[in-house]
Amino acid sequence: MSEGLDLNLGDIDGLEQVIDREALAEVCRSFFDLFGISIRVFSRTGALLSDVHEEQAVCRYVNTLSEGRRACGTTVTEVKHIGATDGVVVHPCFTGANYRVVPIEYHSRHVGRFVIGPYLPAERTEIPKTLLTVDPNIDADKAIAALGDMPRVREETALRIAHHLRNIVDLILFSSHRAHLTSEMHVASVRESYRELAEKNDALQSAYNRLKELDQLKSNFLATVSHELRTPLTSIIGYSEMLTSGIAGDLNEEQNEFVQTIHDKGDHLLSLIASLLDASKLEQGQLTLNRVPLDAGQLIRSVVTTIIPNAKKKGIAVESQVEEGVPTVIGDSIRIHQILQNLADNALKFTTKGGTIILGARATEMMDDDGGGFGAVLMAASKPAVEFRIEDTGMGIAQDQVERIFDAFYQVDGSSTREHGGAGLGLSIVKRLIEAHGGSIRIESSVGVGTTFFVTIPEAPDTFDL
Repeated sequence: MSEGLDLNLGDIDGLEQVIDREALAEVCRSFFDLFGISIRVFSRTGALLSDVHEEQAVCRYVNTLSEGRRACGTTVTEVKHIGATDGVVVHPCFTGANYRVVPIEYHSRHVGRFVIGPYLPAERTEIPKTLLTVDPNIDADKAIAALGDMPRVREETALRIAHHLRNIVDLILFSSHRAHLTSEMHVASVRESYRELAEKNDALQSAYNRLKELDQLKSNFLATVSHELRTPLTSIIGYSEMLTSGIAGDLNEEQNEFVQTIHDKGDHLLSLIASLLDASKLEQGQLTLNRVPLDAGQLIRSVVTTIIPNAKKKGIAVESQVEEGVPTVIGDSIRIHQILQNLADNALKFTTKGGTIILGARATEMMDDDGGGFGAVLMAASKPAVEFRIEDTGMGIAQDQVERIFDAFYQVDGSSTREHGGAGLGLSIVKRLIEAHGGSIRIESSVGVGTTFFVTIPEAPDTFDL
């Protein structure tokens, strides 16, 4: 820390002194998942605090060429040496992409900066000569094809992304710094006499009230997400579908590809929003289930029909194994289908070409646990149930991670270069939905062999009052 600075008086010399790195990484990851643009955060001294990126195809190709590798190294060095005091800087790359460097300030001090990019400006319509001439041995067709995989972003959108990211970083920094101050004040208060305990209790009550306010703010935020994001997002998806169908005129191949990308990303964002809302409702116990008798075999066949098109595209075989005479189950049709669909999509995501996914159902039994503890379990009678099985031959899950996969926001591959997307909410929601139906879920997995999820749901009785 620089001389003359006092953290307790609000002085900060760099982000690393007080920033919550886990919260910072989570925010950067969420922006990357939404926009597909790499984000790096540096302290004032140049220390890397968060790095969420994915190497672009054009970068991988250019780095196979000696002159291209040298040009890449020069560009990266130039971006790293842009100081926070230089203000917002848009640094061009020889590939035609841009880096946006944004300073982070706190209490009028430059404490760090974050770098967004590389991304290709959507306004760019020509292949830059600097890319095609960067190395004598460059293959123009390969370079152009690789450049086409880079995310395209309008400069005004990049500006908004930077603005929102800076605001969130400011909030994390403020919260982390204030947490430090609160901790120091708490240590000081512990040294006070018994006479000050009453004042401490008042402070704790105030903190409790603040937590209740924050919980309400979270609920209000999710409600805002539902209204302010889902409504326009539905319009975006609808208009993209109309453009694809040719209502506004024929599209060429490239235009159709862009519109399809808009539609796919809109669907993905809509599913993330729906997952957040589901998680919030389950956490607050506000999710209502419309329980009706359901045909287990029909549920499996419906999910198989849904995933077969994507499975064929990936070269994955899908099998259905439903035993004869499988009984009906009691459950919410939409939510039970959501459980099976989520697990099937998960299997599809982590299974490579040539693999197999099996969806099955069979009659079984489960313990009638009424919450009476261990003794009650020993005396409990079994009750008929249906066991759904979702099996894949994918990458598998290490045993030390199996217990954590149902935690909200946890991802088996949480690295900055992970291959598979997602917010880490799917399995957490699945587990809570199953438990809400009085069922259970277990998992068997071996790394490199595959994973099998077993979902057990109580069977419908002979008479069921709708």
